[in-house]
Amino acid sequence: MVITICIGSSCHLKGSREIVHKLESLISQNQFGDKVNLTGSFCMGECVKGVCVKVENQLFSLTPAEVDTFFETEVLGRLTE
Repeated sequence: MVITICIGSSCHLKGSREIVHKLESLISQNQFGDKVNLTGSFCMGECVKGVCVKVENQLFSLTPAEVDTFFETEVLGRLTE
């Protein structure tokens, strides 16, 4: 699974760095380092919606407070299917 996080200036100001750190931690805690590839990208074209995160070509807009729920539903949910 590839998770791409926008690290462009708008998303950076909205917390993309914190989201990257939280996802890195959750991936490590769940020992998914071999199943999840976390990457960064500059502008994904959805600046007004928040920090853009793409999972398998599906775009999401996140705040740092939503990362745990996002991980449970979108990452764990897809990996345990």
